[in-house]
Amino acid sequence: MRGSHPRQVVFVARAPSAGADDDAVRDAAAFGVLADVVARAGATDVFVNPDGSVWCDTGKGAAVVDGMRLPPDEARELAVRLVSLGGRHVDEATPAMDVRLGDGVRVHAVLPPVSPGGAALSIRLQRTRPLSARELAEGGMFADVPLDGIRDLVRRRANLLVTGAGGSGKTTLLGALLALAPPHERIVLIEDVAELRVRHPHVVALEARQPNLDGAGAIGLDRLVREALRMRPDRLVVGEVRGAELRELLGALNTGHDGGAGTLHANSLADVPARLEALGALAGLDAEALARQAVSAIDAVLHVERTGAGRRLAARGALRLDRNGRLAVSAG
Repeated sequence: MRGSHPRQVVFVARAPSAGADDDAVRDAAAFGVLADVVARAGATDVFVNPDGSVWCDTGKGAAVVDGMRLPPDEARELAVRLVSLGGRHVDEATPAMDVRLGDGVRVHAVLPPVSPGGAALSIRLQRTRPLSARELAEGGMFADVPLDGIRDLVRRRANLLVTGAGGSGKTTLLGALLALAPPHERIVLIEDVAELRVRHPHVVALEARQPNLDGAGAIGLDRLVREALRMRPDRLVVGEVRGAELRELLGALNTGHDGGAGTLHANSLADVPARLEALGALAGLDAEALARQAVSAIDAVLHVERTGAGRRLAARGALRLDRNGRLAVSAG
């Protein structure tokens, strides 16, 4: 992050200029008592816990905000208002909700009875200007795995799976890599809540829709993958693979849609096969079928880790079949 000066925050969706500040565009009025916290230089996440305590992560791990504690009614009111600003609804009947505000700020709210101690808020803050691969390299992202090899994967349209724990930088890395695609290529992004931001002239973003108050109208990621295939994508991207959409994505990548990508939560490169098997089971794929599909569809696994020194690409791997026909991964 550049600079440590406080910022005036505004809540707009706009194209960033070349000299735009690196920090997220945020709305002081919308966040109320949290305005000064979300405006902190380098802030990536802000949390309100059920006990009313407020925590902020500026890149070195979450730390409590001294002297700030939200009463239960105030925390609930803030959660309801933020979710409403994102066009969704949270209450006792629908006590958990995820929304996007403005140009990529993500808010997740949980109310009682699911969070019995009080409202819980998790706010993910995005940069106004996404980092390029070169800037990530300058920050040490590719210290262990050279950038040149990763650029080559993008150039030859390899299908990529970016893995890592929550907050490790998967979305940031994927966005930077997609920006390396030739400008004539059409990139279709599919996300539950839009977070991917790609500096590329031909990007179409699709976002899942939650059911209405009557429980109707939901559009899930699996359907969006099928819809995206009718949009002639040159690169099909699922921002986070976590359910039945895995089957649709693997099917697409196995039928000529190269250059695709997705992210997956996994604690280590070695954990990726087990995570894929678990998601495959949700999609109705047994372990052997999942293994054959995944090995054929995914050309490289890029595992990201968050350390005390920052986020880095810790390993590059390839999926393979073990002697029993199950999914395995090899580093390198």
